[in-house]
Amino acid sequence: MVDDEQLQAWFDREVFPLEAALTRYIRRHWRNESDVADLRQEIYVRIYASAQRQLPAHPRAFLFTTARNHLINVARSARVVSLDLVADLEATFPDLSGSNLDRQLSARDELRRVQEGLERLPARCRQVLVLRRVEGLSTREVAEHLNISVSTVENQLVHGLRALTDFMMGGQGRIRRPGTAQARGRKPKS
Repeated sequence: MVDDEQLQAWFDREVFPLEAALTRYIRRHWRNESDVADLRQEIYVRIYASAQRQLPAHPRAFLFTTARNHLINVARSARVVSLDLVADLEATFPDLSGSNLDRQLSARDELRRVQEGLERLPARCRQVLVLRRVEGLSTREVAEHLNISVSTVENQLVHGLRALTDFMMGGQGRIRRPGTAQARGRKPKS
């Protein structure tokens, strides 16, 4: 157990300075702006309670992992709809007429294709791409989170984006390293 003074000092030093970044993260991943402050407080409570047992070695990663997990849990529990709200559901559905439905279906297909392209990437490349482009972390934050250099993050990001773009354009989605026949646009020798 961590004593209260030490815990409060740790929280003030390590967690509170990340409040703006946490707020941006919640806003990016949660639709209802009025819930942001409450969600942030709930995340703080979880962080504080967990840190009472043992202070995390990597506070930033711990904070954002806790935030992600909490948002997932809240979203899952929000799927349970009370019977009182069932009557209002029809009014909240978007217009599913022709062109809107086509756009929604097309967007879902494209999202599935992106997911398939991501799954084809090597694990490290996929991690960098997801943390940087999906989670919205900075290059430096990704480097710290994965314990790799900033230049490695940049290289993995370039290779991953090129491979993903190639896949989305109908290609194989393979990573092409500089200096290889594939990267120069030629077929490899048999």
